[in-house]
Amino acid sequence: MKTMLRIAGKEFGTFFSSPAAYIFLGAFLGATYFIFFWIESFFARNIADMQPLFKWMPLLLIFLCGAITMRMWAEERRTGTRELLMTSPVSSLVLICGKFLACLGLVALALLLSLPLAVTVSFIGPLDWGPVFGGYLASLFLASAYISIGIFVSSRSDNQLVALITSVFICAVFYFLGSPVFTSFFNNSTAELLKLLGSGSRFDSITRGVIDVRDLLYYLSVCAIFLVLTGYSLEQQRWAGNTGKVSHRTWQLVTLLAVVNLVVVNIWMAPVQKVRVDLTENKIYTLSDATRSYLSRLREPLLIRGYFSAQTHPLLAPLVPRLSDLLKEYEAAGNGRVKVEIIDPGEHPDLEQEAGEKYGIRPVPFRTASRYQTAVTNSYFDILVSYGSEFETLNFRDLIDIKTAGETEMSVDLKNPEYDISQAIKKVLYSYQSGGNLFENITGSVGFTAYFSDDKKLPKELVDLKKAIVKAVDETGKNSGGRFSATFVDPDKKGGDFINRLEEKWGFRPMVAGLFSPKTFWFYMVMKNGDQEVQVPLPEDLKAEAVQRVIDSALKRFSTGFLKTVAVWTPVSTPPMSPYAPREQKRQFRQLHQYLGEDFNIVDTDLKKGTVPENADILLLLAPESLNEKQLFAVDQFLMQGGSVIMATSSCDIEMNGALKVRKVDSGLEKWLEHNGITIEKELVFDPQNTPFPVPRKRDLGGFVVRETQLVNYPLFVDIRPDGMESDDGLLAGVRQLTMSWASPVTVDREKNAQRKVSELLFSSPESWRSDNLNIQPDFDQYGELGFQVSKTRGRIPLAVMVEGGFNSWFKDKPSPLAAVKKEKKTEKKPEKNSGDKKEEAIAINRVIDHSPDSSRLFVLGSNTFLSDIALGLSSSVNGTSYEAPLQLVANCIDWSLEDRELLAMRSHTRFSRILLPLQTGERRVIEYLNYGMALVGLILIWVMSLWLRRRTRLRFQAILDDSGRV
Repeated sequence: MKTMLRIAGKEFGTFFSSPAAYIFLGAFLGATYFIFFWIESFFARNIADMQPLFKWMPLLLIFLCGAITMRMWAEERRTGTRELLMTSPVSSLVLICGKFLACLGLVALALLLSLPLAVTVSFIGPLDWGPVFGGYLASLFLASAYISIGIFVSSRSDNQLVALITSVFICAVFYFLGSPVFTSFFNNSTAELLKLLGSGSRFDSITRGVIDVRDLLYYLSVCAIFLVLTGYSLEQQRWAGNTGKVSHRTWQLVTLLAVVNLVVVNIWMAPVQKVRVDLTENKIYTLSDATRSYLSRLREPLLIRGYFSAQTHPLLAPLVPRLSDLLKEYEAAGNGRVKVEIIDPGEHPDLEQEAGEKYGIRPVPFRTASRYQTAVTNSYFDILVSYGSEFETLNFRDLIDIKTAGETEMSVDLKNPEYDISQAIKKVLYSYQSGGNLFENITGSVGFTAYFSDDKKLPKELVDLKKAIVKAVDETGKNSGGRFSATFVDPDKKGGDFINRLEEKWGFRPMVAGLFSPKTFWFYMVMKNGDQEVQVPLPEDLKAEAVQRVIDSALKRFSTGFLKTVAVWTPVSTPPMSPYAPREQKRQFRQLHQYLGEDFNIVDTDLKKGTVPENADILLLLAPESLNEKQLFAVDQFLMQGGSVIMATSSCDIEMNGALKVRKVDSGLEKWLEHNGITIEKELVFDPQNTPFPVPRKRDLGGFVVRETQLVNYPLFVDIRPDGMESDDGLLAGVRQLTMSWASPVTVDREKNAQRKVSELLFSSPESWRSDNLNIQPDFDQYGELGFQVSKTRGRIPLAVMVEGGFNSWFKDKPSPLAAVKKEKKTEKKPEKNSGDKKEEAIAINRVIDHSPDSSRLFVLGSNTFLSDIALGLSSSVNGTSYEAPLQLVANCIDWSLEDRELLAMRSHTRFSRILLPLQTGERRVIEYLNYGMALVGLILIWVMSLWLRRRTRLRFQAILDDSGRV
């Protein structure tokens, strides 16, 4: 080992005895930095990762390794020193390994000089260091393989140029064997085999952040094979003119056995999938506990089938093996309950017919181009998840994420495959269980308590309803297996103390059948499971048919095995005054509906009846405007029943018809929010940390004014990063960046909320300010780069809050808006109608719950627009990829409120979600030039260090000579 290191040190020093090493390093760094900032357009990509570097690393290393190994043995043969080395008392293995280590040291030094790029990215974005470490490790292993090839070629040639060309050619063959350019000509099975042989495909696997022992073994095997061949080559040259000895045949046999064994061990390890390490920050390539939890709940066999065509789009082809590997992990984690099939529908006509007829899976036409023609290829890229009679399908639009850079360049990657597949499993599991026993996924027993007055005090409609409730409760108890008990209490018989306790705990108070009716009664229902208690609402129409539905809905609140229901209020378009007038365009939230619909049952509601749908688990208000008293009552009482209310609301709304205009909005919730200690200020928030926005600008060309649209930094698009997010309980899990457009400050009265938990979730940056100036059109000529007048008062401004605890009703001690007074009018006697024409009129009950349990939650997000299709579309166009952060935030709030938090942390595990901090053009140039400067400084430091070491060595040898002269 000592001799080997001395040889390595001697060879390493030889590199720097001439300008060759500096030329190699300089060329490598120049190409690396040019590719990173220019070819891959790092800042235009706006993604905080090192993929632009590692994407080209295999090709760069081919030339670098070929250049530094071309002289290893070829130079020895040319100068005649090879014979001296062969006759020295040092084995060939030591010589080969010493030269190998010297070359690897030079490559490691070149990679070290590129490390400032990663450090820079970590300062300007949320860089995941796991894939970076994997990328550098993969580069060293790949370089080891290339160096061994170069050393072998050099040992067979006495011409450095020939050695360079030959080694580059052989390394290029290994690289292109597994590349999509080559594998696209073959079917899936052949392509998979070629990828096992390709050095580039193995490299891509590690740079994702997954260190698989099979990939490392591959590189070590290639390295060992060519080093063994190099040793055999040198020994063969020793035998020149002296052949036929037994020792020679032994060398041949040992070399052959070594090569065969190294190949066989790779074949033997190919099926092994579990020996790997996930280096990513959130372990995105490892099945999470949430996924394993869903798989453990399976009671029937689950089928996951991947439909992947042999011929598909070249950008989708590399993703197929990654999905296949992931699906096999589901099968392994299912412990026999999960069956995974990967098929090519073109080879299984019966399954293709079933896919189309039963599951609605059909091929998608992709436009492909070859060297000679452009064609349309119809191919499958779908996943089926089937459980019992329920099934979900995922197509390529669900599975992939596209990042565009310009009009022609794009990157395609898997969006978040584990989340998508686990989400589909959750949906089929819950849908299947919805038709089964409600108590299957409820822990412990459930107690039902009804506070009903005697029949004599109840209106006739409620007497009939009470009988239906008793019947439904009895039926539920029979189906519960003894885990459901019911208690009926008449508060009037319990006395005043009991009634006071009811009012204190639940906010219940006596009801009346009309606004001025003197007859009071009680009619409330509560359900309890462990420490969780919910109030059971009355059916909307007080009909017996709806009784079982409200009881089942309350039971589902305790279960983790059913899809939850979200009631959504959105603004509606106002009809035009005349048929020729344009229809007023209200905010559209189709993307949010579609996104939430993948996880929840969505029910649209206008709240005009004064109630929230009885099966709703949560209420979502989007850009509320002009809510009347009945609608406000519905929101208030839903919160009083222990529900959660999420509202995206602001004091201002935006009109984008031609020019940007702002108008003040009266949501109808202002006084109600202030009653609950929350105020939405009648101002807008401006922030220098913002997201670009396409704004029309005027350019004066000597009297001729040109109007053009430019992408400018827009202070009203507040860019919120992790330092502006505060949540210690996982509510904001997976949300790394969020843009809030035209947002208003949301302030909380701490005194009113002293007994509640208050979380200010989102803040603007410390340099932000607020303004009541509603001119939102930037004026760059007057105010410079920001386009708006900057206030002297700056600081962090809360933009979203969550309040949890007991709330007091706005309608406490007030009559219910639903209790109408019927005025009798004197009318002439009309002919009697048939009994079939008579309409039953619903009874109006003055029922108000005074305060809520501690489980009630109120979320206020201070923007009317950031969840709208327009805002999401603008952000997606600016980022060049699908922008879903606001949708993820709302889904997180729903899951967190409903205690269904298993998939929270997985929602945003996608590479394209890690975007850079907002930077000005000048700041980007400074960062780019600073990296060039650091690379140059690195080279200078190496040169200075080399001079110092050579001088030190020279002085040491001079001292030795001087000592020997004295002797």
